[in-house]
Amino acid sequence: MESLLREIFRGQHRPGRHLVTRTLAERFGVSHTPIREALIALAGIGVVDLLPNRGAVVRRIGPGDVRQICHVRRALECEAVRGACGRLDPSELLAMHAAFSGLSALGRPGAVEEARALDSRLHDAITAACGNDYLAHELGRLKSLFRAFRDVAWEHEASLNDYRRIAVESREHLAVVEALLAGDRATAVRAMARHILSGIKYWSRALSIAPAVDPFTAPSQGADAGGSRDDSA
Repeated sequence: MESLLREIFRGQHRPGRHLVTRTLAERFGVSHTPIREALIALAGIGVVDLLPNRGAVVRRIGPGDVRQICHVRRALECEAVRGACGRLDPSELLAMHAAFSGLSALGRPGAVEEARALDSRLHDAITAACGNDYLAHELGRLKSLFRAFRDVAWEHEASLNDYRRIAVESREHLAVVEALLAGDRATAVRAMARHILSGIKYWSRALSIAPAVDPFTAPSQGADAGGSRDDSA
């Protein structure tokens, strides 16, 4: 699902495009079952529509959608931080503090993978320690959506040889970690809110410039157009 989701946000599957199970299964080298499951999951997070007798259709997602998604994420992540404060392992927080400090001084080529891993590590730790199974489940359900936006945005910055966002985001993460280490719930929540909202312009910019490039070859496009309705979802 993650690979298909990133392709959609890169503009490789145009809004309104029918996603055909057979074509995707052949392309990714998997059976129809995981593709069908992925399309159902993508529909659940609002990226595709499952239409009667038409199958899966890519939704148009613009900057307005990004803002709404970020506001939902802020509500969920801030509540998770509120619950996780005082529950996280201090040694783990100290290790993450040292790692983020190393990235915060200067964004650099090659740091994207490190920054991605640290970002996931912190947010996953907070989710696991939030003390609310339903909240953790919802964050887990939306995690692929958030991280696909993140990854496409960082790809865009890297394409411009601009790594400043890594340093900025690392400092934002440091503010969250420091407040958690201090047991300061209110400050941790504010730091998380600032971190989530600061990403809106980067996510929106990356989405708005994504090229409308079709990843399929001409024969695949023909199969897409002529695929049976039963094979569309």
